[in-house]
Amino acid sequence: MASFSEKYANGFRKFLPTPFTIAIILTLIVFGIAYKWGNINDANRLVDISNSWYNGVWNTGGMKFAMQMMLMLLLGHVIALSKPIDTALNYLAKFGTTTAKAAAIVAFSTILVSLFNWGLGLVFGAIFAYKVGVYANKHNIPINYPLVGASGYTGLMVWHGGISGSAPIKASDAGHIQSLVIDNELKQIAPDFIPASDTIFSSSNLITSLALLIILPLFVYFLGTNVKPTKTPIQQKVLHSKKELNLIGAEKLDHSKWFGFFIGFLILFYLLVKVNGNVSSFSFLTPDFINLSLLGLGLIFHRSISNFLLGIDKAIGGVSGILIQFPIYFGIMGIMKDTGLITNISEWFSSISSADSFPVMTFFSAGLLNIFVPSGGGQWAVQGPIIIETALKNNISLSKTIMAMAYGDQLTNMLQPFWALPLLGITGLKAKDILPYTLLIMLVGLAIFVISILFLW
Repeated sequence: MASFSEKYANGFRKFLPTPFTIAIILTLIVFGIAYKWGNINDANRLVDISNSWYNGVWNTGGMKFAMQMMLMLLLGHVIALSKPIDTALNYLAKFGTTTAKAAAIVAFSTILVSLFNWGLGLVFGAIFAYKVGVYANKHNIPINYPLVGASGYTGLMVWHGGISGSAPIKASDAGHIQSLVIDNELKQIAPDFIPASDTIFSSSNLITSLALLIILPLFVYFLGTNVKPTKTPIQQKVLHSKKELNLIGAEKLDHSKWFGFFIGFLILFYLLVKVNGNVSSFSFLTPDFINLSLLGLGLIFHRSISNFLLGIDKAIGGVSGILIQFPIYFGIMGIMKDTGLITNISEWFSSISSADSFPVMTFFSAGLLNIFVPSGGGQWAVQGPIIIETALKNNISLSKTIMAMAYGDQLTNMLQPFWALPLLGITGLKAKDILPYTLLIMLVGLAIFVISILFLW
């Protein structure tokens, strides 16, 4: 298995370039398809496609979406770097007295946090796995560190069904669903938005999330009882530091332990007032609401403005992929929209699928696409318009279709090591160390998601 995982990891490095390079290659492929089969003026074919790409890249709705997703990741990461989270993890690490217990605790906590925010869950799981390794090393407790590390990555297989899921949360934005529909007749029957009560907080998704929260920790616990401890060395590193400063004048406000806390409290109080009367449908749960909530919590957790900004400095590198890749995906969507490719593809899907088979097809195609577009938001930009039009043409539940795409996207994160890079950097593990376990976790998740799509939705 170790030999297989090493070859697998090397295969990804050998055959798949960086996600940004893949986005450029996909752009060229879509450009070529549109040039050959797109419904555009033959006389100005090249210019028209180029203009569609340009307009897509700088689409204001797309730019807003990119900023929303960047803030969602950034602010979640900042919260994970706060003192309260650090204290909680140091306490929980003490319960990892065996590999099985450590893996189960890390997996359960990471999944729970990731259902709240994927950026927070990503960093939380990585730091938690590292702290368990440090505690075990310090107290001479034999554990299988790679399994614990893989357990800290499980949140990436559940996040899209949580309240920071790109597709369902964006679908709850007023006007977003109709903005994805090209066909004028379909636009007449398309809803303005799909509330989170029909997707994230539907009984089907809640049961699915609960199954993941229970079954995955039990599974890694079982693995923990059947694997040998490793001798992976743990390098003690400083994850949080504090400098003594001689503050004067207005600098004291920046470092005040109460000012940042007070501003965070005011933000959350405003949001609480805003929620009043809208709880039943969760219509308040939009990307803007979530990001403002994360901002308030970040200020409260860090207490001072200076600590919050230090967290921003440490976390900002994690959003670089979204910043540079999302406009490329919006360019792809611009070409597909203006040249009629979205309509053509949706008609093809309509001809080969039914109300029962299309959600399953969406699930597997989303899993495949995620290997090449390792971003839920970027994938929604490319795949969302196609599945929305196909679902409308065939009178298929939009909420079921959206969640099928979300499940497929998150499943193959266990196969795609791109988002594991922060975890690998923090824990000191290598991709080949965790892949044997993440692949097994993926198989368990596959069974849960397929059963959910076929029998719960």
